[in-house]
Amino acid sequence: MRSDEGSVEEQLIALEQGKLDLAAFPHAEHVRLAFHMLERYPFGEAITRFSCGLKLLTAKIGKPEVYHETTTVAFPAVIGERRAQWVGSTWSEFIAANEDLLDKSCLSHWYEPEQLASEIARRTFVLPRRRGFELS
Repeated sequence: MRSDEGSVEEQLIALEQGKLDLAAFPHAEHVRLAFHMLERYPFGEAITRFSCGLKLLTAKIGKPEVYHETTTVAFPAVIGERRAQWVGSTWSEFIAANEDLLDKSCLSHWYEPEQLASEIARRTFVLPRRRGFELS
């Protein structure tokens, strides 16, 4: 995918309409489009748009169970926090300074693997748990 502005706008619209080819939408593209979504909308609206688009995409391929609410919210949350502290101006500069976001296991800094693998984390956003800390 090209990263010029017109292409980004088209890709964001295609995501929101569930028209992207999921096979051609690897993790790096999820991160890139989340970055651009957060550039255009407040966090809550960006999450809603991104989440709805991903649900449409997974339903389109007949695999709605692959949608994961916690990772869908957590990755843009990390991206948004880093964008707020960042002084660059382009996607290329941002990702060069935040290459760890391209690794799907990045969330392991906050989440235990078992927690992310849980059914509840798939269905609804769950807060990260510190080791040895559980909500009653």
